Parts: sequence; structure tokens; C-alpha cells
Amino acid sequence: MEAKKAWAIGEVPIGAVVVKDGEVVGRGFNLRERDHDPTAHAEIMAIKDASEQLGGWRLSGCALYVTIEPCPMCAGAILNARIDRLFYGARDPKAGCAGSLMNLLTDGRFNHQTEVFSGLMEIECAELMRSFFRELR
Repeated sequence: MEAKKAWAIGEVPIGAVVVKDGEVVGRGFNLRERDHDPTAHAEIMAIKDASEQLGGWRLSGCALYVTIEPCPMCAGAILNARIDRLFYGARDPKAGCAGSLMNLLTDGRFNHQTEVFSGLMEIECAELMRSFFRELR
């Protein structure tokens, strides 16, 4: 699991994969602390990897799976990459932009919309986050 790779190096345990035609074409996990980069979120890393693997920035026909609900930056990247579907585990009531605070991904004012499916392994994802922060304190 990509999220556990993040935890192993002291990062918040968020992981993401991009899937096309049933095959994982991109992987990523949080690297913000290691890389001193506020944009190094799991979703961004997975989108970059998928774009490199597929040879283009348009990820039409792809789905993104991520541990927690994407933030505004990641929701924007999902839209810009033209990803068709998002599946996430736990909601993020403080920064989530796929339903919690707002839903950028289904806003018809943008030139692309992404179908959103929440609650995938929600209990496990939420517990992973709680455990990480409990251990951190």
C-alpha cells in the first residue's frame, strides 16, 4: 500500500494509484516533508507517474484511488488531468474538496467533471490516519 510507504519515512500516510483498463499506471505517496515541497501530495505524485507512463498529460479513461479526500490543489490536478473517476477512503473535513468543504470535481462550471465515489475502505483509511497522528503525538 502506497500510504504505508509514506508512513515508513515519516510522512502523513496518504497513498494514491491511477488505474487504466484495470492496470495500475501510476503510483504515489506523500513526499512533502522529505522533498520540502508543498505540492508533493500523493495524488500529484501518482498523476505525474501515470502521465510519464502513458506518455501524455491527459488521463482520460483513468481512475484515481486515494486514501483520503483530495485537497483543493489535488482536486484541481485531477480536473486538469481529465481523470474520469475518483475513489477515496476517508473524508477530510478540514481540507476536502470532493464533497466535504465543497466539490470542485463535479462543478459544471469547469470544462471537465470527475465522478466521485467516497467511503472506499473508509474505516481502514480513517484508522490509518488516526494511528499515525496518535503515534506522532
